[in-house]
Amino acid sequence: MRVAILGCGYVGCELGRRLATDHDVWGVRRSERGLDDVRAAGLEPVQADVTDRDSLDAVPDADWVVFAASGGGRDAESARETYVNGLRTAIEAFGEREESPERFVYTGSTGVYGDFDGEWVDEETPLDPTTDRQEALVEAERTALDATDEHEIAGTVARFGGLYGPDRYRIQRYLDGPVTDGYLNLVHRDDAAGAVAFLLAEDEARAEIVNVVDDEPDEDLSESAKTRIAADKRCSNAKLRELGYEFAFPSYREGYRAAIEAYRD
Repeated sequence: MRVAILGCGYVGCELGRRLATDHDVWGVRRSERGLDDVRAAGLEPVQADVTDRDSLDAVPDADWVVFAASGGGRDAESARETYVNGLRTAIEAFGEREESPERFVYTGSTGVYGDFDGEWVDEETPLDPTTDRQEALVEAERTALDATDEHEIAGTVARFGGLYGPDRYRIQRYLDGPVTDGYLNLVHRDDAAGAVAFLLAEDEARAEIVNVVDDEPDEDLSESAKTRIAADKRCSNAKLRELGYEFAFPSYREGYRAAIEAYRD
């Protein structure tokens, strides 16, 4: 298969490394500096911007497209520009080609849920966004499924929890102040990439949403920073498990226990 990863950064490069063993993979970044990471991952680099339709002409035709671009900030305007406008631009750019993709995966966020007072939520839970940024993330999910359907592409939303892993042990971010998606729901970078690779390779979750979080939202950490969590909920990964994905890091205990303990001390 031919694979284009739009926004080939922290997760995208790891995804590309996994797919490149059996597929042709292009890693797309906005800046020339970002392309250095793509090259280091052994992928074919392409410079393009998801918000610039003409620039996407530089990206070769692909059977699978993964939208992993990140916004320029954490405000609602930045989120809408990248995750709604940029996402729609990318879907239309590829969907209108003579050879359009078979699959299109949007890597979203569990931040769409809103606040559920620490209760369990899954893919069937009605969303209750309470901020403009959360509203933009919800709109992005609708775009990912509706716009792909308009172009007869199988769209998938992979809702990532808080990412951590090599060079990104970010516990301090969650302890310091509010974030859209609290630190309760985590996923190791390798499992974020592994889950997307699994959904593509096994042809799962067409026109569906899947939570990509580990098994164990951490109750202890939630108590230590409960007053600073902006959206408190526990996200279930039962659907991803039922599809057959096996986690490399089922919980933070396996992923970075030592790092968490260092911050607790």
